[in-house]
Amino acid sequence: MPSEYEKMIAGKLYCPAVDELSAMRHEAHRLNQRFNALDESAEERDDITKKILNQPDTDAFFQGPISFDYGVNTTVGKQFYANFNFTVLDCCPVTIGDSVMIGPNVSLLTPLHPLRPQERNVRKAADGTLYNYEYGAPITIGDNYWIAGDVTVLGGVTIGSGSVIGAGSVVTKDIPDNVIAVGNPCRVLREITDDDQLDISDEFGN
Repeated sequence: MPSEYEKMIAGKLYCPAVDELSAMRHEAHRLNQRFNALDESAEERDDITKKILNQPDTDAFFQGPISFDYGVNTTVGKQFYANFNFTVLDCCPVTIGDSVMIGPNVSLLTPLHPLRPQERNVRKAADGTLYNYEYGAPITIGDNYWIAGDVTVLGGVTIGSGSVIGAGSVVTKDIPDNVIAVGNPCRVLREITDDDQLDISDEFGN
């Protein structure tokens, strides 16, 4: 019989109140708190980031504060940057590609809840313990992506490579490659083309 963690990761109904999941969340929240208390130049922040994500070789930079629910269910690629107040509720896998930039106040939210209160509300078991049910859906973000400030991405969404999500958007459906998408709900505005190229001098020798 699958554990509640296995059911959670698979996007099936699970009980988040079991000891295993409570302990995992508590450890992630403890690490969040340690990270957020440190100066942004503190070397210890890199070690904490690797523990939260369980990625020993990550070069991700989080401006902080950060809020991961589990952390270990989130994978980020190379050259990842997240600005202030990055929130990830990762009861299902969150997979982020290389060279992704995240603006301030961005939330990636995989949890889903039953719509009927009869299934959603907390209830009491025969032994007196409280429990409830929820489920989730994964979030996947491709390479070379820019998500602007105050964006919320909901569970079940895949965002293609090379695109831009405009500020304040709520992403409820998949976004293709190489487009600008904006709004609530977020919709494709247009493709990104060669006409968007900027005339940037090569000041840094690259």
